[in-house]
Amino acid sequence: MPRLPSLRRELTTSLVLVFAGAFVVAAAGTILILPAVESPAVAGGYLAVLFAADVAVFALFGRYLIRRRVLSALDRLVEGVEAIAAGDYALRLPPAESHEINRVADAVNRMAARLITHREQLAANIRSLQETNRELTEARDELIRVEKMASVGRLAAGIAHEIGNPLSAILGYLTIVSRTVGPEERALLASAEREAHRIDRIVRGLLDYARPREARVHGVAVNGVVERTIELLTTQGRLQGVQLRSDLAADLPAVEADPHQLEQVLVNLFLNAVDALEGMQDAVIEVATARRVLPPTAPVTQRRRDDPPDADYSHRRRFHQRPRIPRANPFPEGGEVVEISIRDNGPGVPAGMINEIFEPFVTSKEPGRGTGLGLAVSARLIDAMGGTMRAENVEAGGARFTIVLPAAGRTMTE
Repeated sequence: MPRLPSLRRELTTSLVLVFAGAFVVAAAGTILILPAVESPAVAGGYLAVLFAADVAVFALFGRYLIRRRVLSALDRLVEGVEAIAAGDYALRLPPAESHEINRVADAVNRMAARLITHREQLAANIRSLQETNRELTEARDELIRVEKMASVGRLAAGIAHEIGNPLSAILGYLTIVSRTVGPEERALLASAEREAHRIDRIVRGLLDYARPREARVHGVAVNGVVERTIELLTTQGRLQGVQLRSDLAADLPAVEADPHQLEQVLVNLFLNAVDALEGMQDAVIEVATARRVLPPTAPVTQRRRDDPPDADYSHRRRFHQRPRIPRANPFPEGGEVVEISIRDNGPGVPAGMINEIFEPFVTSKEPGRGTGLGLAVSARLIDAMGGTMRAENVEAGGARFTIVLPAAGRTMTE
């Protein structure tokens, strides 16, 4: 690269030449004009005009020279620096015509390149911190959840042991007494026996929630499990008075699931739908299966108003919410899932309960008809299979419960 001329040398040389030229013009004019003028007053006027013209030419030429060699380059330099300071780090200043200004422009360009490098390194470090923070938070929450469920399990086991034995004795005594009393007393004893069985279901449901059986997950054909569940409930007469409509998609991929636990969840959802439709004339239950590819999820950034535009400090804050089961989206981006939806045309889930319907002891049934543990147990079983559940009310009426399970990667038709 050829060496650029020095701005200091150019300006000094040009100003010396301009000054010398102006001096020569003034001296020549004085030597030529003064002898031809006889009046001192006229001579003084000529000299004043010559001096003013000489100063004007010197000033105009000097201004042109400074603007051309210095000010124009400085204006371009200032505009570029302001653009980079405003965030346009990709902008590069063009080379200047002088050595000094070109050094400044080159230094600004190197500074902008280092800013881009440092910003990329900062963003990578922040992403690493966010991922580490997320993993630590999930590990902490999992430890808390495991310890909490272990405590609930110990409590439930103690309750089941302490209540189960006297409850079995009570049921036995009620059976014996009912053989020796009249019809009225037998009806009261039957009511007492039903309530005792309800206590037993609550205790067993609490045990199932606190200590669910370990899921034996493998590739399962969803349609086969749905058909077996419908056949089982039909054989037991649990679907009488209900019109059942099925829309099972063909060529579904297998899902990672425990078939027995998945059947248990489906039975619970079907029976809940039947209970919701009790007393309706045109009771309909629709069951459908479908495959779906999950779209990429947009990252959620929690920012504050005073955060710089190019930095994200959310890893330094606690925006983490309490983990809930079922999880909203436990699947990797772009993964394939299979959905099983069961919809009824009943009254639907009360609006104030829709977000809490999978919590333990939350139920929309009348007192005495449900423990509020069925959906909670179902959600935990599906979560153990790596899936999730959703509940929603349909605009046309009724409620829809959807099971979402990860695909196993191969197609199963049986």
